[in-house]
Amino acid sequence: MPFSQPVTNLIRQRFSCRRYLDTPISGGERSRIEAFLAAHTSGPLGTTARFHLAAATEESRRSLKGLGTYGTIRNPTAFLIGASRPGEKNLEGFGYLVEEAVLCATDLGLGTCWLGGFFTRSSFSRAIQLGKKESIPAVIAMGYKASPAAEEGDLFRQIAQGARRLPWGQLFFDGAFGVPLSPDKAGSFAEPLEMVRLGPSASNRQPWRVVQSSAGFHFYLQRSHGYRDMIRLARVADIQRVDLGIAMCHFGLTAAELGLPGTWQVRDPGIQQPDRQAEYLVTWSL
Repeated sequence: MPFSQPVTNLIRQRFSCRRYLDTPISGGERSRIEAFLAAHTSGPLGTTARFHLAAATEESRRSLKGLGTYGTIRNPTAFLIGASRPGEKNLEGFGYLVEEAVLCATDLGLGTCWLGGFFTRSSFSRAIQLGKKESIPAVIAMGYKASPAAEEGDLFRQIAQGARRLPWGQLFFDGAFGVPLSPDKAGSFAEPLEMVRLGPSASNRQPWRVVQSSAGFHFYLQRSHGYRDMIRLARVADIQRVDLGIAMCHFGLTAAELGLPGTWQVRDPGIQQPDRQAEYLVTWSL
């Protein structure tokens, strides 16, 4: 694994940091992140993305005010910017790759926060020299975490948010939707599934659903009502697909660390879906 500690530790440590010290990231840590980004440009399903680690500017900080509550982020000293091209599963691959980088930053002791929004004509687009067919689905604010008191407040909020995450019985199923999967029945894969449950997602919607079968673990996107219309009208990236990429990252990295078998494949098992808001995406095939 590319980290100095278990990935499960990093997943549990990471929180949405909104207060940073106004101190630039050191050259050594910046070099380690840039080397990680250069080595991780291809997602598990073959899609690619390119990345740029940019120092924060006053212009880029001001642009956060246009991204809803993200205007409350204080003093980020760097932004991880990623560019994605159109293609099947491109957003899932983007989410997977960026979350890997987030965990790398966590391993270095840095704070991070996912930011989703409309970046086409922003300073972020200029920083990465966005191509005509490219888009920026999300960026990551990054830097040294603020004073212990401020960090503690952010961490308590994160814990409170985590406590509101959906329980196993609403996220993971045994053979069919509506049949809850228990950790005991999941066996050695209980830990990868728990890391999925703990993953960050836009507005904490947790849009992932997983059905276990003899063939593997089938990942579905359970869309929020009205979400398709919102992204069409607002012309923003489908962040819930990015969220599924984060879930895949947590599951895949944890399974690899535990030495569990399996590979990512797109192979719809034909399981009856609970409603029109559910979409099959990918399978961890055993």
